Amino acid sequence: MKKLSKTLSVAALTLVGMASGNAIAADGAALYTAKMCQTCHGAEGKAPIMPLYPKLAGQNKEYALAQMKDIKSGKRNNGMASAMKAMVANVSDAELEAIADYLSKVK
Repeated sequence: MKKLSKTLSVAALTLVGMASGNAIAADGAALYTAKMCQTCHGAEGKAPIMPLYPKLAGQNKEYALAQMKDIKSGKRNNGMASAMKAMVANVSDAELEAIADYLSKVK
């Protein structure tokens, strides 16, 4: 019985940890700010600071996610990808997806 109780406790803590990570990743708007995306792409991805930087608001989720993942992996290395690579290096795939989802819904 004691072993079962310990196993259930570990399982419960694991689920809580996973849920909190998912909650963080689910808030794309907060992540967009926390990961400093607005620094170059502007508030809500609507007003990039330079013409070379893309407007991200309303971008197709799958396209935006693929571009961010390609930059992170090094598969995409053109344009401003080298600057972006440093920005996405420590962003998880779940966080990238949440950011892409958020941006796709900005009008």
